[in-house]
Amino acid sequence: MSSVRKIAEQSGVSITTVSRALNNDPSVNEHTRKHIITIANRVGYAATMGKRITTQIAFAYAGEQTISHPFDAAVFEGILRGVNECRFDVVILNLQRDKHPEETYTQFFMRKGVRGVILRIMEETRRICHAIVEEGFPLFVISERFESDKINCIDCDSKPDSIRAVEHLIALGHRRIAFGMHNIPDRDHMDRYEGYCEALNRHELPYDESLVFRQPYTLAGGSTVMKMIACMSDRPTAIYFADPMMGVGAIKQAREMGVQIPQDLSVIGFDDTDVRFSVHPTMTAVCQDASILGFEAASHLTQSLTHNTHQCLQKTIPTFFEINDSTGAPPLIQNGHSAHWGNLSFNGHSDVAETFQSYRARQQTSLQEEAT
Repeated sequence: MSSVRKIAEQSGVSITTVSRALNNDPSVNEHTRKHIITIANRVGYAATMGKRITTQIAFAYAGEQTISHPFDAAVFEGILRGVNECRFDVVILNLQRDKHPEETYTQFFMRKGVRGVILRIMEETRRICHAIVEEGFPLFVISERFESDKINCIDCDSKPDSIRAVEHLIALGHRRIAFGMHNIPDRDHMDRYEGYCEALNRHELPYDESLVFRQPYTLAGGSTVMKMIACMSDRPTAIYFADPMMGVGAIKQAREMGVQIPQDLSVIGFDDTDVRFSVHPTMTAVCQDASILGFEAASHLTQSLTHNTHQCLQKTIPTFFEINDSTGAPPLIQNGHSAHWGNLSFNGHSDVAETFQSYRARQQTSLQEEAT
């Protein structure tokens, strides 16, 4: 009650009005509600469950991501380690599913009984971060960067090592190099895409949009890319996948199709944990320790909540490039194909070719819409 009383004194309203505003009572007008919430966040108001002040932070999603992906699972493992020192607990929230349209983000988080949030976003949901910060609710963003010095954020910069990865392929003799990435962009995938483009430009290799594959970041997405490559009349000799699951899915699909890695196609992937060791041959990869991101975010956030401090942390951690067995010299090309690829038959698999043609048509339409 002392916190509510303090908010009431600073906002110049009654304790009852403060309580109603924090619980999203429609009888409180918008201006008063925003004023009260701003003060509540400024004084470090902690939501309560009965008589107990909560010791919960949230790992929250603002898009379609799930914790099943190796990156998010590793981040979550790091968060669990990071909250231990201050003895906080962690809940998982989905903003799209759980937040009521009429609620502010602060009201939503208070209703859920959390005192701070670690947020995962995509490019189209960056605006949510600014809205939460404007309300003053404790926030830490994973795998994004912001010009604003008011937003806590941590990420890995994978662009330099993406350049090294593509230059490794170029040094091996590859000149037709493809790129596979998630079809919903985030900062991480865009870093890797920019690295791919810069490496081509440095070595005066032409950028070819037909060699850029945008698919879901799943095993199935990587498998689909491999099938599409098989349908191309002028196939690439190497590909860099910006996501762990896509790389693994592609290598597994290649084995089913009888395509030899790296004799027929060199593959470089990305790895957040140790996924590169789960396939044969072991995948050459740009690597990061995603658990460090979660640990740093949770440690900083819980320390800030415990001591009611507001020092902003913005940190970028480097990746590293590891050469393994999935890359080698390009195959001998005969009539636009390597000798082995040329023997592949897709009789009875017209659905693969149809998928490829449909995908390319949608991609071309999307590019034309962006241009206009």
